[in-house]
Amino acid sequence: MTRLFYDGSCGYCHGMARFVARRERTGAIRFAPLGGETFADLISLDRQRSLPDSLVVLTAGNELLVRSAAVLHLLQRMGPAWRFWGQVLTWIPGFIRDAAYDLIARHRPTRLACPREDQPRDERFDP
Repeated sequence: MTRLFYDGSCGYCHGMARFVARRERTGAIRFAPLGGETFADLISLDRQRSLPDSLVVLTAGNELLVRSAAVLHLLQRMGPAWRFWGQVLTWIPGFIRDAAYDLIARHRPTRLACPREDQPRDERFDP
């Protein structure tokens, strides 16, 4: 099972987790905030310190992915159109993908300051 950890206090990250949840309907991805119990239980404290505070993916093979590698992994688990775009993005060198990711991440504190809590509860979201 793949797990997507996201910054639970960032509306943009929370929105991205909901975006993935709406498009991945097999239930193969679980979601939890970076500061939550699930994250603390699954990721060692030493490893937590080295991770960014945006999106982190824990693969079924226990590999931690960050930045554009995490996004590509998620795209491959969503619908056919998203898988197609994930394949297209692999043609772009990783350092360029990561630079684009960093640019978006750098501006995320100014966007959607708080997560929306008015959406229906999804059982794939863990504490």
